[in-house]
Amino acid sequence: MNRQTYHAKNNEVKQDWHIVDASDKILGRLATELAVILMGKNKPTYTPHHDVGDFVIVTNASKIKLTGNKADQKFYETFSGHPSGRKLVPYGKMREQKPELLLKSAVRRMLPKNKLASVMLSKLKVYGGEEHPHHAQQPKALEITTA
Repeated sequence: MNRQTYHAKNNEVKQDWHIVDASDKILGRLATELAVILMGKNKPTYTPHHDVGDFVIVTNASKIKLTGNKADQKFYETFSGHPSGRKLVPYGKMREQKPELLLKSAVRRMLPKNKLASVMLSKLKVYGGEEHPHHAQQPKALEITTA
């Protein structure tokens, strides 16, 4: 009887492509579900030190919802490193201008803080509208229910 722990190898992992419609989904709840899929924690072959997650295409990121007053009260902050180099942009304005960056930064903060995080984040493709250039990969529709 073999009772050893299974560790996935890089050449053994099959990475699927999923497509998600972000219309009327809540930002944080959608980001947690996407982070789980990118890490591969939804698979029985999950191995923390290998990239076993799937590719995810997100469309309609400009139609994502923010609950409460976050559109006006929460800010996306950047800092250039120079004196007076701090920039604050409200989430509502960010959703109109760069909805891809808003969702990608939320998912990035939910991924592990290690060298695999950039590899996992590169598998997330976010588009503000309905169109995407990944039809050749034949992505499967993934329904994410955020209550």
